[in-house]
Amino acid sequence: MDKIQKALRQLSDKERKLVKTILARLDAGDILGLDIQKLQGHKDIFRVRKADLRIIYQKHPQSISILAIERRSEKTYRNF
Repeated sequence: MDKIQKALRQLSDKERKLVKTILARLDAGDILGLDIQKLQGHKDIFRVRKADLRIIYQKHPQSISILAIERRSEKTYRNF
């Protein structure tokens, strides 16, 4: 089972819909109004913050790769 699919299943229906909307916006390049910040020490890894959810992704020239979808905690950013 994929780490991202597992994370999505642990979310409520409302949160899952919110994450899917954010991912669609990222894919389309519509980032206006999203709380996006580059992670320290990385030039191509970013996070999107929405309430207590964090979507961590890596930006490539033509696409993005989702690295994690997690609730904010002390361990959220440790692996990046």
